[in-house]
Amino acid sequence: MISLRVPLKTQVSKQDKARVKKLSAAYGLYVSETFLRETPYCDENGVFRGTLYPMLPWEDIDTVLLDMDGTLLDLHFDNHFWREHIPRRYAEIHGVDLDDARQDLYARMTRIEGTMDWYCLDYWSRELGLDVAVLKEEVDHLIAVHPFVPEFLDGLKAAGKRRVLVTNAHTRSLALKMERTDLAGRLDAVICAHDLGLPKEDVGFWERLQTREPFDPARSLLVDDNLDILRSARGYGIAHLLGVYQPDSQAAPRDGAEFEVVRSFCDLLPSFPGLFA
Repeated sequence: MISLRVPLKTQVSKQDKARVKKLSAAYGLYVSETFLRETPYCDENGVFRGTLYPMLPWEDIDTVLLDMDGTLLDLHFDNHFWREHIPRRYAEIHGVDLDDARQDLYARMTRIEGTMDWYCLDYWSRELGLDVAVLKEEVDHLIAVHPFVPEFLDGLKAAGKRRVLVTNAHTRSLALKMERTDLAGRLDAVICAHDLGLPKEDVGFWERLQTREPFDPARSLLVDDNLDILRSARGYGIAHLLGVYQPDSQAAPRDGAEFEVVRSFCDLLPSFPGLFA
């Protein structure tokens, strides 16, 4: 077996990078398109484990703020629920055409996108005459954690970083997803925007967050799949920001031109100095 061992924070030659690409192709492993700006990392057995992200100075990061839907969890559940399941159940229960139900729901969602009502299950239950929280349980088998998220969260703990979930999800949706996954025990705090009265898209959210979970913006990282939220966090002064390349595993990837993006949490695993050495 070919082994390539690369010390942490070491400049890697073009020859070594070519060898990692060859290894990755041979074993069906992923190499980032931004590979030339990253450092390949192999474990003690010579197995390629991902890449180091030199843009993340972990020694300068104390708090890691993490979105839930589309970041830690696969957004396929939510997209399927709102685009397929809710229109179908609305049409069945109210006796309307499915296409009409889809158009009606889409128009309603577009009008309030980015507001607290847009994320509120109580609001949609009143608007649609459905128990939306109960309907979510009908397709809860689709709730899935993105690959390598548990390992990443465990790595954060081992590296002494505070792990804070910050989500716009309604409390009942949050409870369902925590129940269906094992993430709750891997988080130091869980903050729901509904408890603060503002969505993360509003820059005022971050100020209110300070009252519940004090953090230093200059020493914090936010990982979120929503561009408007990343922009809001940038406006507040959060220094380290990462988007998500493919929030929905069943949909096309998103453009990451404005912010650096995480393709897989596996890419971040070796980034904690000394932890995986």
